[in-house]
Amino acid sequence: MNPPDTGKIPLIKPFLPITVHAKVSEVLSSGQLTEGKVTKEFESAFCNYTGVRHSLAVCNCTVGLEIALRAVGVGSGDEVIVPDYTYPATASVVAIVGAKIVLVDVKPKSMLIDYDAIETAITKKTKAIIPVSAFGNPLDYERLNEIKRKHSLLIIEDAACSIGASCDGKMVGNMADISVFSLHPRKFITTGEGGIITTNNSEWAEWMDSYKHFGMRTVGADREKICFERIGTNYKLSNILSAVGLVQMQEVEKLLARRRELASIYLKKLSNVSGLEFPSVKKGSNHSYQTFCVFVRNRDLIMKSMREQGIEVQIGTYSLHRHPAFSESDQCLWSGAFSGSDYACDHSLALPLFHEMTDVQQERVVCSLLSEISGHR
Repeated sequence: MNPPDTGKIPLIKPFLPITVHAKVSEVLSSGQLTEGKVTKEFESAFCNYTGVRHSLAVCNCTVGLEIALRAVGVGSGDEVIVPDYTYPATASVVAIVGAKIVLVDVKPKSMLIDYDAIETAITKKTKAIIPVSAFGNPLDYERLNEIKRKHSLLIIEDAACSIGASCDGKMVGNMADISVFSLHPRKFITTGEGGIITTNNSEWAEWMDSYKHFGMRTVGADREKICFERIGTNYKLSNILSAVGLVQMQEVEKLLARRRELASIYLKKLSNVSGLEFPSVKKGSNHSYQTFCVFVRNRDLIMKSMREQGIEVQIGTYSLHRHPAFSESDQCLWSGAFSGSDYACDHSLALPLFHEMTDVQQERVVCSLLSEISGHR
């Protein structure tokens, strides 16, 4: 009989098979370490997977959002609507490009932006919305597009957690004007640090590609001459990091299938538990379960106890209005109250979920959570 698993259970663990090591070694042996052929292959793989026309690899999701805002002309004098319940980067990029952040509430049970709150917050200065497909839960793109058309706005989606998510058969990354994904180690497709921008607009794609290459453009019949046509910067993703992502993209369906299998087990074992709720998912949406969240009472007590048992659980994310970077900034405006954001922030608990998670490990998480819920009613 095998001894019980008493080791630490991580929140997430990157899937890095030997093929990743081989591809990285191939790049190292080539001597071509900066952005090049392998990065282009990674971008093409992302285009093929999402069905989008253009993908651009960048050094992280945050700068991807920044580039997206710059590409569509957001700057001083503009306002951008952002959900209050999100990682700070979603809002910070708005201030970085010189625009005003307008925080709005989220729906407490989905943790997605409140579409009615968006309409209330729109002014003549509103240029764009940055909704977040939180934790891999797709947005209501039909509703967003109605708002976009009605008010002539742009949708820049923070899709940091949403590789593999879809809505009505269409992949996230192919429904907003521009979407930006994260490749941070907490994501199941990771390059260590990195991000991917997707868009179907060729003009924006060309501008962003130039901007992340110091404002460079190649000209001439054979594109042999270099012209610096704008002030730009260096947000490239190296061939080394792209090699890690490229191999993982070749395994993306297998990785997603396993995540959804583990999520279905959680859903089954934790259903109808008093004191525990699941976030809602729109009909027709296919959650990627980048993060598996539940809502529980006494979240902080439960989280502390589970961590003491070696189970790495975490909060969902942050309510920005509670933090001085936003509550004390003259670049940040509030629209309405934040009861939904407060609820999500105080009650959401992220459970371990990773490709190589064993049945024994998952059962240990479930038993611990049920015991803690029972003990903290």
